[in-house]
Amino acid sequence: MNKVISREEISFILQDGMTVMIGGFMGVGTPEGIVSIILDEGIKDLTLITDDTAFVDTGVGPLIVNHRVKKAITTHIGKNPEAGRQMIAGEMEVDLVPMGTFVERVRAGGAGLGGILTPTGVGTIVEEGKEKLTVDGRDYLLEKPLHAEIALLKAYKADKSGNLIYRKAARNFNPLMALAADLVIAEVEQIVEIGEMDPDEVMTPGVLIDKIFVQGGCE
Repeated sequence: MNKVISREEISFILQDGMTVMIGGFMGVGTPEGIVSIILDEGIKDLTLITDDTAFVDTGVGPLIVNHRVKKAITTHIGKNPEAGRQMIAGEMEVDLVPMGTFVERVRAGGAGLGGILTPTGVGTIVEEGKEKLTVDGRDYLLEKPLHAEIALLKAYKADKSGNLIYRKAARNFNPLMALAADLVIAEVEQIVEIGEMDPDEVMTPGVLIDKIFVQGGCE
């Protein structure tokens, strides 16, 4: 099966109102080519699951600035003042999640778990509306898993079966999100033939990747 897709094919896959996971940390490791497609195609009303809202002009930031996100589930918005403005104005719903809890909720979504137990937030407003359990005399909050219809990842290199290699810190949340979505699209800088990558270097196995989008196109 040929996993390499064109820009036009991506535009047919992405639809208004979807729940989308996007990798990256402060814009590093974000598939900005696919973000540009979302902007160009006018796709809107997204529920965005991402570590942070980056900056106004990098990463997922342009999606916020252009009002394409109706809800953001994220750990941090402080570097993107437009995200804060929209949250305060009621233009965008924001669910702020501690980073460790965020990671484990994504992991739970990928593993098919019913949730995780964490002491983070106990005794604060974070626990409002959540189930609290006591284990061995200690209180925990039940945090439910995060799962998306589509995960959009960024990798440095792929082979045509979808095995991925990330570059340094750009790995961040991408491998985890590959587990927690119905459809996974990886944007890559390079693509090689099957067998050209050292198996020991593979960071995300191709079985998890449904589609590959090559920056600048692929011959």
